[in-house]
Amino acid sequence: MTFFSGLSGRLLILTVIVVMLVEIAIFVPSVARFRVEYLNERIARAQIASLTLLAAPESEIPKALEEELLGNAEVVNIVLQRDGVRELVLMRDAIPMVSKSFDLRQMGAGEMIVDALARMAMPIDGGVIHVTGVPPKGGGEIIEITLDPSPMKAAMIDYGWRILRLSLVISMITAAGIFFLIRLIVVRPLLDVTENVTAFRENPEDASRILPPTTRSGELAEAERALSAMQQDVHRALKERARLASLGEAVAKISHDLRNLLSAMQLMVDRIEKSSDPVVARVMPKMIGSLDRAINLCKRTLDFGKAEEPAPEIRAVALHKMATEVVESLGLDANGLVSAKIEIPEAHTVPADPEQLHRVLTNLSRNAAQAISATGKPGKITFSVESMADTETIVVSDTGPGLPQRAIEHLFQPFRGGVSRGGSGLGLAIAHEVIAAHGGRLELVTSTTAGTIFAIVLPSEE
Repeated sequence: MTFFSGLSGRLLILTVIVVMLVEIAIFVPSVARFRVEYLNERIARAQIASLTLLAAPESEIPKALEEELLGNAEVVNIVLQRDGVRELVLMRDAIPMVSKSFDLRQMGAGEMIVDALARMAMPIDGGVIHVTGVPPKGGGEIIEITLDPSPMKAAMIDYGWRILRLSLVISMITAAGIFFLIRLIVVRPLLDVTENVTAFRENPEDASRILPPTTRSGELAEAERALSAMQQDVHRALKERARLASLGEAVAKISHDLRNLLSAMQLMVDRIEKSSDPVVARVMPKMIGSLDRAINLCKRTLDFGKAEEPAPEIRAVALHKMATEVVESLGLDANGLVSAKIEIPEAHTVPADPEQLHRVLTNLSRNAAQAISATGKPGKITFSVESMADTETIVVSDTGPGLPQRAIEHLFQPFRGGVSRGGSGLGLAIAHEVIAAHGGRLELVTSTTAGTIFAIVLPSEE
């Protein structure tokens, strides 16, 4: 049962069924043709018998010879029409009742097939059949014969059994040949692919289990090549993932130790900062700035190296109040080089995790403030919100110099999408992941020399 429930077994059964249907389609008309040929042969014999009688002097022959001619022709009587004259040539003394008449000159193929099958299936009623045809080779105009249908039915059944046995043998040979050919050409390669997929799934990091390239052509070959390419991509991705995991672990350890060293250095710098040495006073701000950036980079690297951000705890966040806290924490003074403007109604709320949204706004605002400060020209950061039917869009725009082309091309990619010189790009990468965890998206709307606009799109509360 297992064999027949599989692809090979079902294919074998289907092949046998199709071949048998084809044999049946051939068998039915062949039986009808056999019946027609049987009747035509009796007509030919009857014509010979009639010509024998006509050749005799005064068309008289002994009764025993008449019976012999009718027996050889396997007919009961013969009627021949020649030169427009219809004549009863031969006949037996007692003729049973005619049960069916056939005119071979007018019967179509469909009628012959139906009648042949009916003759084989129906019992003999004891009568005779009357057949009208054309004498072969111009032996007359019309010839009519009457014959017993029993021998014809027996001959048809015998012919049918012989054809059936032959059809069964041909069907089995054909089915077996088609089965083994399809199994060799289609099923065997499919089984090889299945075995390869199973083996590759068990150990995708083993390169020897990748399906080797095939030189065959056709749909199966295309599927094999596509599978091989996919396995190579998966194998390569797993290797890269393993390398990145090792690298990430190493970077996290280094960043942790480095941050501790930098923190110690910062304490020493704080002491040196009180020195009255003019050289120290001139160099110290740059050292402090460098240390702050290095410590911040280590912190961000460690944050990014965590397994994942915690799931956001969504609640109604007072957006105006949060934007105010961000502005104050970054020291954005309305009278300073970088100012801030909050265009958010005080009562407006958005659904978000307060801590995570605060980090995202702080990151975007810090990047904008650093970009403006780098130009040495006054600039402004603006916070606004747009409410739609199903979304809340927080817009953070600035009047800075715009993002570098390299940063735009690799935006939201860690270690590649830094927006400032020496930046790591981790802040935007983390912000992008945080907003995605909210079911929203962080988008760069535009960035030109006139300024940059970021949009935080969050789903509205249902």
